[in-house]
Amino acid sequence: MKITIEQLLQNTDKYKAGTQIELSGTIYTARDQAHKRLVSLLNNGEKLPVRLKDSCIYYCGPCPNSPDKIIGSCGPTTASRMDVYTPAMLSNGVKIIIGKGKRSKEVVDSIKDNKAIYLIATGGVGALIAQKVKSFKLIAFEDLGPEAIYELVVKDFPLIVAIDCFGNTLFR
Repeated sequence: MKITIEQLLQNTDKYKAGTQIELSGTIYTARDQAHKRLVSLLNNGEKLPVRLKDSCIYYCGPCPNSPDKIIGSCGPTTASRMDVYTPAMLSNGVKIIIGKGKRSKEVVDSIKDNKAIYLIATGGVGALIAQKVKSFKLIAFEDLGPEAIYELVVKDFPLIVAIDCFGNTLFR
């Protein structure tokens, strides 16, 4: 089912665990170190380099691109590594998270409490997923290299709803 980020945001309750989607729109990459910095900024009441409200965060550290490609390989990273930061990110407006693998009970509860949604991307096919990226630019934390925050515009990005906004999960 082809959908845009806006359609997903407006109807998170329509997409149940197990639903396959092809997502189009703007997503932001952020891994461990970027999450740590964002949560630190939140805790200190400082300005964020990216708007979290109604955003989509992809747990990914893109590889450098070659001259003939928009982006290098950009497969998902293990989501549980972000579990310590995820409740804060969700309570500050993030509504869509993308990664791979199961999540902690605290994250599942936070997804439910915040009416968010967790999508999984297939691991091991980062070069194929990269073909769905239409633009790629650095947003923040350049010193983190691949773990910096990047903005990706994607078209028909293949995903599966792993945890829906009701807390139903594929991982039980």
